[in-house]
Amino acid sequence: MGGFFFLFFPLFACAQDFSATVIPDSIWALMQGKSVPKNCTVGRNELRYLRVMHIGKDGKKHRGELICNKEIAQDLIDIFKELYKSKYPIERISLIDNYGADDTRSMEANNTSCFNFRFMTGSTTRISKHGRGMAIDINPLYNPYVKGNKIDPPSGKKYANNRESRKDIPMKIDRSDLCYKLFIKHGFRWGGAWKSSKDYQHFEK
Repeated sequence: MGGFFFLFFPLFACAQDFSATVIPDSIWALMQGKSVPKNCTVGRNELRYLRVMHIGKDGKKHRGELICNKEIAQDLIDIFKELYKSKYPIERISLIDNYGADDTRSMEANNTSCFNFRFMTGSTTRISKHGRGMAIDINPLYNPYVKGNKIDPPSGKKYANNRESRKDIPMKIDRSDLCYKLFIKHGFRWGGAWKSSKDYQHFEK
């Protein structure tokens, strides 16, 4: 009996492909003076080092790493597992310290990141969501922050307007997107739903 048989191989993942651990000494050293500045008030024991697999813009498998608050570590592991199994494209997941903890540089590279210590604008005591590792930015170049004429990253300007009706934006996050649905399911809030500004890349808890 002749014919062709096509086999589908799912993207299996091993335990070490998705892990949350205490921050290794080498990574903690890398973070000093960058995502952990001298005025950082968030302790090492409050954070976790995550390693996750993801499908890149090139359609290939990649290993990513990020730092988050221990309170959302398991949420992120579960979400990234589902995104990986669904072959959801995330171009880059690299420590923001590799960009000198410069948010704009990281966003321009379309880098997905989480923890980067800082206080809220105008405060010396109130820590921002990213400063606590309780917020994450996904594919930020294509899902920019927009408030009036301010667009961050600047290269994201071409993806900032009329998003609801556009189909030409790669990796676009909206309410029909799997990434959005998974984060909402896990109790996160989406910056794209804000009133006075829109932060399409941003999910926080």
